[in-house]
Amino acid sequence: MKSIPRSRCARGVAAVLLSTALLGAGTAGAFAAATPKPSATPSASPAGQITVKADKSEVKAGDEVTFTGRTKGLKVGSKLVLQHNNKGKWTTLQSNTTVKNGSSYSLKGKLNTKGKEQLRVMGDDDTISPTVVVNVK
Repeated sequence: MKSIPRSRCARGVAAVLLSTALLGAGTAGAFAAATPKPSATPSASPAGQITVKADKSEVKAGDEVTFTGRTKGLKVGSKLVLQHNNKGKWTTLQSNTTVKNGSSYSLKGKLNTKGKEQLRVMGDDDTISPTVVVNVK
């Protein structure tokens, strides 16, 4: 039986250890590359736009206010609803309309809650107008 010199045996062990380390590092890099990184940009918002104006800035409780505006990127016939901010949550009022030819709209809403009402118009594709404030006395 022949004996293997120690230096040759040590080189073999070193080669196995080095191969294992390189293989492990390469695999870890592959897993790290496959892990998705969180995006710094917010998710895309709807492509449409809605403008809004109230015909009155101050009304008595129970009076109607007419809201008018124009849309961009919404199809003619798209549904629009009036919403108000109720204790930090946007709730839909019983007032709706559709986008007309020329991308305009008009809708009426009856305001019953006294105080400064924050209102907005929302499209059926979740496009939202800026907020308009009406003081209800």
